[in-house]
Amino acid sequence: MKPQLPFRLGSTSYVYPADILPNVRKLAPLVDDVELVLFEVDSQNNLPAPAVITELADLAAAHDLTYTVHLPLDLRLAEADSGRRHPSIDKARRVVGCTQELDPWAYVVHLDGADIISDGGPRARARWQSQAARSLELIAKAGADLQRLAVENLEAYAPDAFLPVVKELGISLCIDLGHFVKVGLDPLPYLEANITQTRVVHLHGCESGRDHQGLAQLPEGLLAAILNALLSEGYEGVLTLEVFSEQAFFPGRDLILSLVEANPWADN
Repeated sequence: MKPQLPFRLGSTSYVYPADILPNVRKLAPLVDDVELVLFEVDSQNNLPAPAVITELADLAAAHDLTYTVHLPLDLRLAEADSGRRHPSIDKARRVVGCTQELDPWAYVVHLDGADIISDGGPRARARWQSQAARSLELIAKAGADLQRLAVENLEAYAPDAFLPVVKELGISLCIDLGHFVKVGLDPLPYLEANITQTRVVHLHGCESGRDHQGLAQLPEGLLAAILNALLSEGYEGVLTLEVFSEQAFFPGRDLILSLVEANPWADN
């Protein structure tokens, strides 16, 4: 049964050991959003065929379901020279074009930070931000409304590095709380400071350096504090439980539902 929550509770498209469409068929009655995890590597990809897109759209209409589309992980948008075409931009635009019919809640995108990791100086950061902004604008022209582009923080570099780009373009944030946990940082200050610009929140545990684990692997009390922050701030976006198995997803979903039910902000 679909939960009745102030925000949209989401899953990934790979909770069950099957392709995207069988997963969405099973998950549509249980969640508000499904994150379509898409890849395109050389000649291989899992981009949905037109018939699959049509059925995904039908499932969304029947179950009040939205989709977040996670653009391929290997994009290097901040390295793209704004004066020429770049393979990462072309790849991103193909994914946007393929899924545009689904009217996604958000397109989640990573900005590779290799340039600012190797050279942490202000000039390198400014160039990185400029290149990222121009690349995101090109992706938006493929049909991804700028506000629906949600840049996700990564554990490899400071999460505030792309905030000037967010402000310049009016795009959104995808705050991945698990990436903070993976490097031993408290995610709450960043979440609370940036929640009004946030369209998607990713949540997962971390164990022995491996993220995307079940919520039982979060530090004690952190999940309750995260949910309290979302509820007290009136967050209405997507909270994706970003795990990839039934064993991790369903206990985590049940735990979120029980904590929200017990939270006094849930009725406000």
